[in-house]
Amino acid sequence: MAESITITDNRTGESFEVPIVDGTVSAQQWSKHLPGIWFLDPALVTTAMSESAISYLDGEAGILRYRGYPIEQLAEQSTYLEVAYLLLNGELPTQAELSAWVEEVTHHTFIHENVRKRFLEGFHYDAHPMGILVSAVAALSTFYLDAKEIFDPEARHRQIVRLIAKMPTLAAAAYRFSQGMPFVYPDNALSFPENFLSMMWKIAEPRYEADPRLVRAVDVLFILHADHEQNCSTTAMRVVGSAHSDPYSSAAAACAALYGPRHGGANEAVVKMLTEIGSIENVPDFVRAVKEGHGRLQGFGHRVYKNYDPRAKIIKKVAYDVFDVTGKNPLLDIALKLEEVALSDEYFISRKLYPNVDFYSGLIYQAMGFPVDMFPVLFAIPRMSGWLAHWQELLDQDAKIARPRQRYVGAEKRDFVPIAQR
Repeated sequence: MAESITITDNRTGESFEVPIVDGTVSAQQWSKHLPGIWFLDPALVTTAMSESAISYLDGEAGILRYRGYPIEQLAEQSTYLEVAYLLLNGELPTQAELSAWVEEVTHHTFIHENVRKRFLEGFHYDAHPMGILVSAVAALSTFYLDAKEIFDPEARHRQIVRLIAKMPTLAAAAYRFSQGMPFVYPDNALSFPENFLSMMWKIAEPRYEADPRLVRAVDVLFILHADHEQNCSTTAMRVVGSAHSDPYSSAAAACAALYGPRHGGANEAVVKMLTEIGSIENVPDFVRAVKEGHGRLQGFGHRVYKNYDPRAKIIKKVAYDVFDVTGKNPLLDIALKLEEVALSDEYFISRKLYPNVDFYSGLIYQAMGFPVDMFPVLFAIPRMSGWLAHWQELLDQDAKIARPRQRYVGAEKRDFVPIAQR
């Protein structure tokens, strides 16, 4: 027998059955029997607002899959651009398809000179790189007028390629500008992660030669951050996209959501926390303060994961590969001790507080030379492929424009009072 629940309306005595499909109950079935009755679900934490075939997440079991492929296998054997192709197309590419895709992305990394000269250089010298990126992504819609043709398959594909290709260029440009450094043009002879590192760090050498271990680390980090189901920024992408906005405007909204410290600032908060702890000797006192409610353990726990974040296990190994090149981040020993203490303490175990992807990613980026205000930018570069996969999916689904309900808690009807009588 199919799973279902039986609901009785105590006002009328009427009972009706609602089927449960993949852990969800249809709102249409609910409203059919109880018209005018809405769920109050702040932050949509128990509401599925879409059906998606892009990423699967089981928080209880600590599972993350892209299009059915375990994140562990992709991180070990794939590349970011191959994963981006997978997210957007639903299948892993053949060698011919991958070669064509990589070449297409590589040859769209340049940005229009007016984006750089008349737009990026118009920001104040100390502008936050993420603020620059949000604005720059939105501005691209004014440079590509065919972006409005969202139901033209060729036009849609062009915008997808442009956004994925230009994100590292815009990100590096935002950083260089904030540092008073000259813009570095993309190098089509380099791979996607190599090109990004070149645009970030090149000074005067003919070609920037990044250590292969750092290149691979960036590629793996990009894979791990490419998609993560219906998070805040992806929801923003889908909500704005449901209005049939062009992909640049929708992506700018997603970037703006990621700009918020609750979403894109978690790894920065971890670095700050470890810095404030100061030394291994202070870890027990810090843990005690957290348990007493006088502090917060950053980088542990997750809204969805109630087990060890599978991305955290991968990223911990990447951290050691990076530190072999850069030297050990002095905060690593504190992080390891904190993880050891927390994972052996019943207080944290009972609350299912395990390290998440942000616990080590900030240490890696910091060791590679990225300042903390670049962390959300580094998050946005790979997440663009996931955002665009969701944007494309909702258009193919002919999704309705997002329009949630609310419970009104304001004043009752009242008559206007002339200003002289107030």
